[in-house]
Amino acid sequence: MTGGRLLSRYGGSGLHLVLTVCSLALAAYAGLRLLAEDPVAVAVWFAGAAIAHDLVLLPAYSALDRAAQAAAGVRGRGGDGRGPRPWLNHVRVPALLSGLLLLVWLPLILGLPGGYEQVTGMPGDVFAGRWLLATAVLFGASALLLGARVLAARAGRRGGPAR
Repeated sequence: MTGGRLLSRYGGSGLHLVLTVCSLALAAYAGLRLLAEDPVAVAVWFAGAAIAHDLVLLPAYSALDRAAQAAAGVRGRGGDGRGPRPWLNHVRVPALLSGLLLLVWLPLILGLPGGYEQVTGMPGDVFAGRWLLATAVLFGASALLLGARVLAARAGRRGGPAR
């Protein structure tokens, strides 16, 4: 198969294909290094992560998204013309990123791991404030982006540049 035919069948650019192959190679390398250290612990961690996601996290964030849709006035998927609100994603994305940061750093935010300061030489009591600051920045940037999009849409309807 020639290069042009391969790319046309792939559906993306050549750069996208190269970056995808490189990222898969890096993930495979990291996975092999992890498995070489302690394969049982890695398998237990992956099984626990899958179970925690499917039984705890998925229902939790699905319920939160349904509550946000209800608060926004989205009435199901019927033909009532009240579909998703464009601004809802400007709440979903920073909430998702903030939740992911919370999930990753929760032990440090709660101050659970003992000896963190002795091992790293960094203070361990700053993570809650930093997480709150990161959350505020995420929501603030999302609000600014939404405001810019609303202004651009209004200017587009009037036929002139946004001022």
